Amino acid sequence: MTSLSPADAERLKLAFQRCKDMEGTLNEQLRAYADAGREIFPAYGDAVDHLVIRLNGNGGGESAPRPGDAMPPFMLPDESGRLVTLPSLLENGPVAVMFFRGHWCPYCRLNVRAVIQAQDRIDAMGARVVAIMPETQEYTGTFRLDAGAPFPILTDLDNGYALSLNLAIWLGAEIQQLLSYQDMAKFHGNDGWMLPIPAVFVVGRDGIVKARFVDPDFRKRMEIDDLLAALEIASGER
Repeated sequence: MTSLSPADAERLKLAFQRCKDMEGTLNEQLRAYADAGREIFPAYGDAVDHLVIRLNGNGGGESAPRPGDAMPPFMLPDESGRLVTLPSLLENGPVAVMFFRGHWCPYCRLNVRAVIQAQDRIDAMGARVVAIMPETQEYTGTFRLDAGAPFPILTDLDNGYALSLNLAIWLGAEIQQLLSYQDMAKFHGNDGWMLPIPAVFVVGRDGIVKARFVDPDFRKRMEIDDLLAALEIASGER
């Protein structure tokens, strides 16, 4: 088992660019990148399959808040160090609380790009988006700047909030070795190799979860049309 070679890393970058520019839904782009990645770096694709099987067997994310549940509040710093709370975000409308793995994750970058493209429609509903990642503010700031994200990206240091929602997972030795070219300890400020399951919770102004998407397979994400539909319904509630 080996890490990614420089040549293959360059091939993945080109594949990412192709998928980013392709027509289609978010999940069509994600599938195209996953297929390209499996061809270029098959060991990683196999390791992710093993991880997903393990997580599904352990009920990964199953006990995270469901529609009808109250969304646990948070107070987390944004990329500038300002503390952001869930109640403050909900003052004027519903909020999509989105968990991402990190700035280095191409699936997350595709996901964020798709959300940004729908931002005008989200704003028109009076809704908001907030992203949560386990990275230090240095990297959340870089991620927000590079993506051009108009919404805050919060640091969940040591995955404390994700752990409280049953979303934090340990990647395991197999994936650690394959991702050894990524300096996770620097990104996270620790060497725990814990990441959140990418998830979306659409929370109404009353603090109740209206819709959610939780899938241990990080290669799958909530479709933008589904996100918009859930926010629209939540926006119409009083």
